[in-house]
Amino acid sequence: MIRILTSLVAVLTITSVQAQTSVHEVPKLVIGITIDQLRGDYLELFQGSFSERGFKRLLNEGLVYQNIKFDFPNLDDASAIATIYTGASPFYHGIVGNKKYIVAKRQEVSTFTDEAFLGNYTQDKVSPLAIKTSTITDELKMASQGKSDVYSFAPQIAQALISSGKRGNSAFWIDDYTGKWASTTYYKDFYWSVDQDNRSTTNFASKVWSMYWRPSKEVSTYKAFPYEQSESSFQHFMGGDKQTYILAKQIPVVNENVRSSAMTLLSKAELGKRTNPDFLSLTFYAGNFPGVSDYSYEIQDIYSCLDKEIEKLLDEVEMTVGLKNTLIFVTSTGYYNSSEHTTSTALSNSNIPENKFYVNRCEALLNMYLMAIYGRDGQWVDKFYKGQVYLNRELIKSKNISLQEIQEKAAEFVSEFTGVQEVYTSYQIQHGQWNPVMEYYKNGYTKENSGDLFVELQPGYKIVNEQDASFKEKQTRNNAIVSPVIFFGNNIKPARIRRTIKATEIAPSVTYIMRIRSPNGAKEEPLPELIW
Repeated sequence: MIRILTSLVAVLTITSVQAQTSVHEVPKLVIGITIDQLRGDYLELFQGSFSERGFKRLLNEGLVYQNIKFDFPNLDDASAIATIYTGASPFYHGIVGNKKYIVAKRQEVSTFTDEAFLGNYTQDKVSPLAIKTSTITDELKMASQGKSDVYSFAPQIAQALISSGKRGNSAFWIDDYTGKWASTTYYKDFYWSVDQDNRSTTNFASKVWSMYWRPSKEVSTYKAFPYEQSESSFQHFMGGDKQTYILAKQIPVVNENVRSSAMTLLSKAELGKRTNPDFLSLTFYAGNFPGVSDYSYEIQDIYSCLDKEIEKLLDEVEMTVGLKNTLIFVTSTGYYNSSEHTTSTALSNSNIPENKFYVNRCEALLNMYLMAIYGRDGQWVDKFYKGQVYLNRELIKSKNISLQEIQEKAAEFVSEFTGVQEVYTSYQIQHGQWNPVMEYYKNGYTKENSGDLFVELQPGYKIVNEQDASFKEKQTRNNAIVSPVIFFGNNIKPARIRRTIKATEIAPSVTYIMRIRSPNGAKEEPLPELIW
């Protein structure tokens, strides 16, 4: 009997030790990498131009999920990154896009515009206060009682603000007009190494002025697309005017700038060297260059150069903090801005008609229709904006007209337009019977900023506005973009998971590994492969 009890105690002791040793240490540093427009199929197609220690290392040594799903319409980098970092949809976190339409002002504004705060190295007055829920970084700051350091580096304002959160030390982005690292006085910590970078004579702003972007290697090595007919190289002039830095944020040098400045701060601020974990957010660019074919040498060069930046980043982290002490998660924004110019040119002499949906005509005809029903007291249609129709709520209220009624009549009329697949009213989205389509639109709806009608166009239709010279024509495409998610470092076991996960599952998974609370808008459980 004593021998049996002794054996049981020994077994339980061994089991307990094994369980304890299987528990992963909390990472000393977390690096969140978001790659704008990253495509999983391109990672496979372009592998011939990759080294062994960049993307290939992430794919071979990381926990790789095949695809990520963002379940709401009008996806862009701002709404995507907000969803990744909050674990919630726009319905909760409030970020429907980089810009929003303010009905009271009848104008489009930046989502993060905030007149209460001045800019550092920029004219933009912004803050992260538009985010309605907490983020991963906010929860880290609260858990550590402010002792963890949180910084973000990104090409664009929204990318930086969202990934630093409302409690971060600072968020840095590249100003459109100066090319320098900018921030907002909302944050109190403009780190000295970033200020030093801005004052350098060899910084990004100086480098790209009057710069030519040429391929980093012979284009003959770029063999992914059989559709590239030209055998000649390419070069794009960044210019020396107000468009210079906007263009330069869409070529490989922008990723070098993000990586270099972030790694300098990592070293100087000694991130990952203290008791409380620190957080560094980086956003890279992997979209195409404006006006260039989807099947181009340019997009292959962007990926090839980004691969080198990933390699340098991993090597730097390994030498300083150590990859076993660092959790790195890599995500995509889940969309791709397709270029249609070559297709349109190639088909210009064919018998295939070019289908167009005219926004201004829809506005005018809908307004005339509602005038015929409700009177000519004013303009019933305020704006057609990003696939949404905004009605004149003040006029509707003053005439004591049922909002549900006028929305239904307007939706019925717009649904008859050529090219319109379906029209949904905000009343249906908020109060209608549940179905997957309503859930999809509700996830992207906010009562503060969304319109009265959501107009879904048939794929292939080009959206045109004849009365707005600044309006950029856009082709309607239901693109199925494969967007991988990778967890790397921190003793995470390599694996390929061939299923699509929800974007809202990422934040709870990261906070689980960090042993802190999920953001307050997150409802999903951590990914099961990351639960120890």
